[in-house]
Amino acid sequence: MKILPLSAARTLHLAAQGLLTPPRRKAVKADVLDAIRRMAQLQIDTIHVVARSPYLVLFSRLGAYPQQWLDDHLAEGKLFEYWSHEACFVPTEDYGLLRHRMLDPSGMGWKYAADWHKKHREDIEKLLAHIRATGPVRSADFAREAGKGNGWWDWKPEKRHLEVLFAIGQLMVAERRNFQRVYDLTERVLPGWNDARDLPPARTVTDELLRRTCRALGVARADWVADYYRLPRRPYHDELRALADRGELISVQVPGWKQDTFVHRDFASMLDDAASGKLASTVTTVLSPFDPVVWDRKRAAALFDFDYAIECYTPAAKRKYGYFVLPLLSRGRLVGRVDAKAHRAQGVFELKSVHIEPGVRPSARLAGDLRRALQRCADWHGTPQLQITSAPPEWRKALSVRGSVGDRVEV
Repeated sequence: MKILPLSAARTLHLAAQGLLTPPRRKAVKADVLDAIRRMAQLQIDTIHVVARSPYLVLFSRLGAYPQQWLDDHLAEGKLFEYWSHEACFVPTEDYGLLRHRMLDPSGMGWKYAADWHKKHREDIEKLLAHIRATGPVRSADFAREAGKGNGWWDWKPEKRHLEVLFAIGQLMVAERRNFQRVYDLTERVLPGWNDARDLPPARTVTDELLRRTCRALGVARADWVADYYRLPRRPYHDELRALADRGELISVQVPGWKQDTFVHRDFASMLDDAASGKLASTVTTVLSPFDPVVWDRKRAAALFDFDYAIECYTPAAKRKYGYFVLPLLSRGRLVGRVDAKAHRAQGVFELKSVHIEPGVRPSARLAGDLRRALQRCADWHGTPQLQITSAPPEWRKALSVRGSVGDRVEV
């Protein structure tokens, strides 16, 4: 069994995620789909103090690109939306891997409102008939009788009906308009699909999802793999060993880890160079809170010694770092995080607070890497003026060029 240093495990993981080297050319539309296929899925979140998460995850890998390209791939049928890790964009060729969840949503918990479905079945069927007769709808097309709602727990009935029909696969998201879902009949969104002909046997789906997971992670521990597609929580030792016996995975040992660990065979050619340090990530970029690199807190801690929790849903008084905190990736390490906000009307990208990990020193190379990465992110947002509101003094100075003017950083 090959011994794999922790640094090499990080390198292979970042290679799998498309974060090994910076983009060498300007992005084209096909790169968006390729990046999602590499990750296997792209998590959706609606918060937009900076670019909404799915767009930001792609920026981290592709550099500047038009956000419309993601919307276009969905509208063109190359992606579909469903509950995979959470709500995600998934390549349409993987529809069959999630179809069994739609046909039997009993294990989906709150994502399928079974009681609501049972209680309102007649109204839900009427809504489905309405869509069949008149065409696609948005939740916004239905008026709320009691005024504005107060969150997901206070959705208007039609929104709940649509979510039920989405969960059981009778409706799909045909497109997004201003990031609002447009729902249509599955047979109109995916006319080429036929359950009788195309549905993979249920017994094969778990192994295929594990393959996708290991390919997306590059390095996979037995206790990590359930999280990626929200499989039932267990280690899957036997399934992973069986994949290794078939040559699809390579068993490795990372010092300090007791769990079974595997490298996907697609990265076999990188193993020796990663282990010797000849191959390492050279990317410096900001990550979304919902980036696959950090969405599993235990995995991020094991790989990067980085304790990350999303705080946007935490009451303000209990937040440690801020509302929408972007991890900072630099040359194979997660070196810090920034609470950021894009003030689009003013053209300002505000770093409300900058936090650097303990022990990370402000070398000229690291400071330059971070400064350029933050500026690229600010430019892409159309807010080219970086402004630091709070940062350790040495980092405020290090992230500035020729010092700062007030709190504005000249880059």
